[in-house]
Amino acid sequence: MKKKYTVNDSIQAKEVRLVEESGHQFGVVNMQDARKISEDKGLDLVLISENTVPPVCKLVNYGQFMYQQKKKEKQNKKGAQVTKELKMSPKISEHDYQVRVNQGLKFLGKRYKVKLTIFFRGREVVHSELGYDLAERYIQAIKEIGTAESNPMKTGRSLTVMISPK
Repeated sequence: MKKKYTVNDSIQAKEVRLVEESGHQFGVVNMQDARKISEDKGLDLVLISENTVPPVCKLVNYGQFMYQQKKKEKQNKKGAQVTKELKMSPKISEHDYQVRVNQGLKFLGKRYKVKLTIFFRGREVVHSELGYDLAERYIQAIKEIGTAESNPMKTGRSLTVMISPK
Protein backbone atom coordinates (compact mmCIF):
# COMPACT_ATOMS: atom_id res chain seq x y z
CA MET A 1 0.00 0.00 0.00
CA LYS A 2 1.53 3.25 -1.15
CA LYS A 3 0.95 6.26 1.10
CA LYS A 4 0.12 9.56 -0.58
CA TYR A 5 1.96 12.57 0.81
CA THR A 6 0.79 16.16 0.63
CA VAL A 7 3.55 18.31 -0.89
CA ASN A 8 4.40 22.06 -1.06
CA ASP A 9 1.40 24.26 -2.01
CA SER A 10 -1.14 21.47 -1.34
CA ILE A 11 -0.54 21.72 2.43
CA GLN A 12 -3.56 23.48 3.98
CA ALA A 13 -2.21 24.38 7.45
CA LYS A 14 -1.54 27.90 8.81
CA GLU A 15 1.39 26.77 10.99
CA VAL A 16 3.60 23.70 10.81
CA ARG A 17 6.38 22.11 12.85
CA LEU A 18 9.29 22.16 10.44
CA VAL A 19 12.01 19.48 10.47
CA GLU A 20 15.07 19.20 8.20
CA GLU A 21 16.14 15.98 6.44
CA SER A 22 18.92 15.57 9.01
CA GLY A 23 16.43 15.79 11.88
CA HIS A 24 17.26 19.38 12.94
CA GLN A 25 14.05 21.10 14.05
CA PHE A 26 13.19 24.66 13.05
CA GLY A 27 10.22 24.62 15.46
CA VAL A 28 6.73 25.93 14.76
CA VAL A 29 6.68 28.34 11.79
CA ASN A 30 3.89 29.80 9.68
CA MET A 31 3.29 28.34 6.22
CA GLN A 32 4.77 31.28 4.26
CA ASP A 33 8.07 31.06 6.15
CA ALA A 34 8.16 27.28 5.68
CA ARG A 35 7.65 27.66 1.91
CA LYS A 36 10.35 30.34 1.76
CA ILE A 37 12.84 28.13 3.66
CA SER A 38 12.09 25.19 1.34
CA GLU A 39 12.61 27.34 -1.77
CA ASP A 40 15.87 28.79 -0.40
CA LYS A 41 17.23 25.28 0.24
CA GLY A 42 15.87 23.91 -3.06
CA LEU A 43 13.90 21.18 -1.27
CA ASP A 44 10.26 20.14 -1.11
CA LEU A 45 7.97 20.62 1.87
CA VAL A 46 6.34 17.23 2.66
CA LEU A 47 3.52 16.80 5.19
CA ILE A 48 4.61 13.85 7.37
CA SER A 49 2.01 13.88 10.15
CA GLU A 50 -1.23 15.80 9.65
CA ASN A 51 -2.99 14.48 12.79
CA THR A 52 -0.77 16.40 15.21
CA VAL A 53 -1.22 20.02 16.26
CA PRO A 54 0.55 21.70 14.54
CA PRO A 55 1.10 19.31 11.60
CA VAL A 56 4.69 18.09 11.03
CA CYS A 57 6.41 18.93 7.73
CA LYS A 58 9.82 17.81 6.57
CA LEU A 59 12.22 19.48 4.12
CA VAL A 60 13.29 16.76 1.67
CA ASN A 61 13.97 16.06 -1.97
CA TYR A 62 10.55 14.51 -2.77
CA GLY A 63 11.77 12.07 -5.46
CA GLN A 64 14.53 10.76 -3.23
CA PHE A 65 12.12 10.61 -0.26
CA MET A 66 9.61 8.47 -2.20
CA TYR A 67 12.43 6.20 -3.41
CA GLN A 68 13.51 5.63 0.20
CA GLN A 69 9.90 4.96 1.29
CA LYS A 70 9.47 2.40 -1.51
CA LYS A 71 12.75 0.74 -0.52
CA LYS A 72 11.65 0.51 3.14
CA GLU A 73 8.29 -0.96 2.13
CA LYS A 74 10.02 -3.59 -0.02
CA GLN A 75 12.36 -4.47 2.85
CA ASN A 76 9.43 -4.87 5.26
CA LYS A 77 7.63 -7.12 2.78
CA LYS A 78 10.73 -9.25 2.36
CA GLY A 79 11.03 -9.80 6.12
CA ALA A 80 7.41 -10.93 6.50
CA GLN A 81 7.22 -14.69 6.95
CA VAL A 82 4.43 -16.57 5.14
CA THR A 83 2.65 -19.25 7.18
CA LYS A 84 0.77 -22.14 5.58
CA GLU A 85 -1.63 -24.22 7.64
CA LEU A 86 -2.13 -27.96 7.26
CA LYS A 87 -5.09 -29.57 9.03
CA MET A 88 -5.65 -33.20 9.85
CA SER A 89 -7.58 -35.45 12.18
CA PRO A 90 -6.11 -38.18 14.40
CA LYS A 91 -8.05 -40.73 12.27
CA ILE A 92 -6.41 -39.60 9.00
CA SER A 93 -5.90 -42.27 6.33
CA GLU A 94 -2.35 -43.16 5.27
CA HIS A 95 -2.74 -41.66 1.79
CA ASP A 96 -4.12 -38.36 3.15
CA TYR A 97 -1.28 -38.26 5.68
CA GLN A 98 1.29 -38.70 2.88
CA VAL A 99 -0.38 -35.89 0.92
CA ARG A 100 0.00 -33.59 3.98
CA VAL A 101 3.64 -34.62 4.37
CA ASN A 102 4.33 -33.82 0.70
CA GLN A 103 2.55 -30.46 1.00
CA GLY A 104 4.58 -29.66 4.11
CA LEU A 105 7.82 -30.54 2.35
CA LYS A 106 6.83 -28.36 -0.61
CA PHE A 107 5.98 -25.38 1.64
CA LEU A 108 9.15 -25.73 3.70
CA GLY A 109 11.15 -25.99 0.46
CA LYS A 110 9.72 -22.57 -0.50
CA ARG A 111 10.91 -21.22 2.90
CA TYR A 112 7.35 -20.91 4.31
CA LYS A 113 6.50 -21.73 7.91
CA VAL A 114 3.98 -24.53 8.38
CA LYS A 115 1.33 -24.57 11.10
CA LEU A 116 0.19 -28.14 11.66
CA THR A 117 -3.27 -28.35 13.25
CA ILE A 118 -4.74 -31.62 14.42
CA PHE A 119 -8.38 -31.18 15.34
CA PHE A 120 -10.44 -33.50 17.52
CA ARG A 121 -14.13 -34.22 16.93
CA GLY A 122 -16.55 -35.42 19.58
CA ARG A 123 -15.01 -37.98 21.93
CA GLU A 124 -11.68 -38.03 20.06
CA VAL A 125 -10.58 -35.28 22.46
CA VAL A 126 -10.38 -37.89 25.25
CA HIS A 127 -7.63 -39.70 23.29
CA SER A 128 -5.40 -36.67 22.71
CA GLU A 129 -2.33 -38.92 22.89
CA LEU A 130 -3.22 -40.10 19.35
CA GLY A 131 -2.87 -36.48 18.20
CA TYR A 132 0.47 -36.08 19.96
CA ASP A 133 1.72 -39.32 18.34
CA LEU A 134 0.55 -38.11 14.90
CA ALA A 135 2.28 -34.73 15.39
CA GLU A 136 5.55 -36.44 16.41
CA ARG A 137 5.29 -38.79 13.41
CA TYR A 138 4.78 -35.77 11.13
CA ILE A 139 7.74 -33.89 12.63
CA GLN A 140 9.93 -36.96 12.10
CA ALA A 141 8.75 -37.24 8.46
CA ILE A 142 9.85 -33.66 7.62
CA LYS A 143 12.89 -33.37 9.93
CA GLU A 144 15.33 -33.12 6.99
CA ILE A 145 13.84 -29.83 5.78
CA GLY A 146 12.10 -28.35 8.83
CA THR A 147 12.18 -28.26 12.62
CA ALA A 148 9.40 -27.80 15.14
CA GLU A 149 9.66 -24.45 16.94
CA SER A 150 8.16 -25.96 20.11
CA ASN A 151 6.40 -29.06 21.35
CA PRO A 152 2.82 -29.62 20.14
CA MET A 153 0.40 -27.56 22.25
CA LYS A 154 -3.22 -28.47 22.91
CA THR A 155 -5.70 -25.61 22.87
CA GLY A 156 -9.36 -26.51 23.19
CA ARG A 157 -10.27 -29.16 20.64
CA SER A 158 -7.09 -28.84 18.58
CA LEU A 159 -3.38 -29.53 18.78
CA THR A 160 -1.00 -27.14 17.01
CA VAL A 161 2.69 -27.06 16.26
CA MET A 162 4.68 -24.50 14.24
CA ILE A 163 7.33 -25.87 11.91
CA SER A 164 9.95 -23.59 10.39
CA PRO A 165 12.36 -24.34 7.54
CA LYS A 166 15.97 -25.18 8.46
